Amino acid sequence: MSFVLPPECVLRPASDSDIWEIRKLVFSAKLDPTQLRWQQFSVIECDKKIVACGQLRSFSGAQELSSLVVLPAWRKQGLGSYLVKHLIQQANQPLYLECASWLEQFYTQFGFVSISWREVPSPLKEKFRFTQFATKLIPLISLKVMQYRGFETPTDGNK
Repeated sequence: MSFVLPPECVLRPASDSDIWEIRKLVFSAKLDPTQLRWQQFSVIECDKKIVACGQLRSFSGAQELSSLVVLPAWRKQGLGSYLVKHLIQQANQPLYLECASWLEQFYTQFGFVSISWREVPSPLKEKFRFTQFATKLIPLISLKVMQYRGFETPTDGNK
């Protein structure tokens, strides 16, 4: 699966001056606005305007792919896919995400699989507990917790 950025776009690490644009993107998508640290974000800039962002948050023994947003005018061009692939490549611990159930198929194409609550590592359970509780209160909201399993870890020295 190969994704290419349009020629007018560049992927780069976020800088401190990007935080307000990142916040606007995250708020516009109605995503969790807490714990937005520009140092954890990658952004896609097209024609000198940030049009997509995503962050890789580190926890004890796990990482979370979160705050993935692409401006509506730039969707359906592979920017979100490009950003997901980039963040997967940057991960150096087991990688998880929490998403609306209608996004499950999108993330599955990259090697993420839905997991049960008991499979979620403790540090992420603390973070996801509120949203999982909210789905019990408001059944219209359906969230999935997914783990990246798109790579094979060699079990012996022959690989």
